Amino acid sequence: MPTDFNELTQRLPHLVETCRAYATQGRVATYIPELAHAPQLALGITLRHKSGLTATAGDCGIPFTLQSISKVITLLLALMDRGEQAVFEKVGMEPTGDVFNSMLKLELVQPGKPFNPLINAGAIVVSSLIDGDTAEHKAERVLRFVRDLAGDDSPSFNESVFRSEEATAYRNRSLAYFLKDNKVLDQDVEPTLHVYFKQCAIEVTCAHVARIGLILANDGVDPSTGRQLVPKRYVRIAKSFMVTCGMYNASGEFAIQVGIPAKSGVAGGILALVPGELGIGIIGPALNDKGNSTAGVHLLRLLSEQFDWSMF
Repeated sequence: MPTDFNELTQRLPHLVETCRAYATQGRVATYIPELAHAPQLALGITLRHKSGLTATAGDCGIPFTLQSISKVITLLLALMDRGEQAVFEKVGMEPTGDVFNSMLKLELVQPGKPFNPLINAGAIVVSSLIDGDTAEHKAERVLRFVRDLAGDDSPSFNESVFRSEEATAYRNRSLAYFLKDNKVLDQDVEPTLHVYFKQCAIEVTCAHVARIGLILANDGVDPSTGRQLVPKRYVRIAKSFMVTCGMYNASGEFAIQVGIPAKSGVAGGILALVPGELGIGIIGPALNDKGNSTAGVHLLRLLSEQFDWSMF
């Protein structure tokens, strides 16, 4: 890979500029009003290899909030706090084929628990399973975990995005109250949503996301220190969900066209990884109709094709 990585580093700026044009086909998220200010044509990427090599191109320094990328991180933390049995009593292990904020199958399919942890309903339940004395304590634990995985103490809450999401989250409140009524959500709704909105509003850069991806690519071990940050079993669970559910209801298409674990967020971020090799962080705020970065997905497709990344 280091030889390929040098070639990748040389090609990366051209590939980014080629894919930037696809941003015109998407739209910046506006249902969280604060996200509407993001630059539509931005596209940036950071790649971190287990050898320590790093490659960057485009607008990789633009800060953005994790949004749904945080669902992978809170899943790992909840598994570490509660274990598999407790988590999967409350959320399933199957893709839905529905949009990420759908509540359709909660009513149609018994026992009415979310199909997986990477849709909104599932992530809200997972947030309730994180240990902590208060909602703020739980949110701070999520932030500390992000900082540990990113290897940097600079990620922090974007309070403007948090307040914007909290004030307009009518669908997520509906999901949470439905889950409470179904007795799937054991905790109180508003404190649980406070944790969920806070985790989504953690602000990072592509470098942070790529480093998180590298830890996952290396089965939970920090390659620079040899420290096991997350148990291998839980990382494998998270990566399996990323393949089957990580790109919303475009996950099957993404698996065929790109073939690597990935998780997107509606701020335009993508966390991706090549197992055993490298972590990838992308920002491209213009989204397609599935809620994934339009230019970012095209960039990953080109990289996977040219460097044979597909797991399949």
